[in-house]
Amino acid sequence: MPLLSLLRFFSNDLAIDLGTANTLVFARNKGIVVREPSIVAMNTITNRVEAVGAEAKEMLGRTPGNISAIRPMKDGVIADFEVTERMLDYFIRKAHGRKLYVHPRIVIGVPGEITQVEKRAVRDSAQKAGASEVYLVEQAMMAAIGAGLPITEPSGNMIVDIGGGTTDVAVISLSGIVYSRSVRVAGNEMDEAVIQYLKRKYNLLIGERTAEAIKCEVGSAWPLKEERAMEIKGRDLVEGVPKTLRVTDTEIREALTETVNAIVEAVRMALERTPPELSADIMDKGIVLSGGGGLLQGLDARLRAETGLPVVQAEDPLACVVLGTGRVLEDMDLLRKVAVR
Repeated sequence: MPLLSLLRFFSNDLAIDLGTANTLVFARNKGIVVREPSIVAMNTITNRVEAVGAEAKEMLGRTPGNISAIRPMKDGVIADFEVTERMLDYFIRKAHGRKLYVHPRIVIGVPGEITQVEKRAVRDSAQKAGASEVYLVEQAMMAAIGAGLPITEPSGNMIVDIGGGTTDVAVISLSGIVYSRSVRVAGNEMDEAVIQYLKRKYNLLIGERTAEAIKCEVGSAWPLKEERAMEIKGRDLVEGVPKTLRVTDTEIREALTETVNAIVEAVRMALERTPPELSADIMDKGIVLSGGGGLLQGLDARLRAETGLPVVQAEDPLACVVLGTGRVLEDMDLLRKVAVR
């Protein structure tokens, strides 16, 4: 047996959802083996990686001067090539139980409107991290497969995948994308909106992790049945001392208005551009929400009110893309059909 096929025999092919906020890795015959934040803590003096993933996220906003916690992905694409390569290398090894000399075939989900330069950056990073072959697939298509939509049938399916850096809206029929739009407004933008709102209104400075906690706890896109509030801690920008504040869901909904509006607008535009026959299918089946941003409370109700269509949440919104990518990993014919050139 030649060496390469012997290595292939021992290695497991991988499907990766390389997200702005989180990276998920699916190993063939094993399922999801890695589910960690896309963050790397680097020592700026020695240029060594101190921590990756969940361990690095714990360090966000708490590092000494010589260690910086870096998010190498921005808006769904690679912002820091070298750090992404190291992060991928770490996740690939973790998926293979820290074995050396593994050269898996890798399928990676990317946003819909990604440029050729950005595609090449993803391919190169994966190859330098040890991949023998790299296939790129569109995240929206993968989310639809992962959500269990019948994408191979001649009927319209609409998916809205809201990740950390991008929102991908797509209408799919016969294993092809009829219409897709990717807007670089998603979960991270929501966190930033919360930070700016509290700075403007209360002169209170909070960190990324606190903003994310506020969004998950009291953030919403539609009025809630009962009011919610939360105590938060930050730094008073006027007096420079720590300060505690109570925020309500109404305030956070106001903070998120602009971001939510951009997502709603992307969905409406997709509906306007959809051929009438497929529109009729979508009216029956509705819109499927996936991705971490799709978990924002009341977003389904808001989209229902704006479009008049049924809106349902995928079963495991955070894992839809990687589950779909894992499924095409096991079906080479489908992979050839949906791979991005």
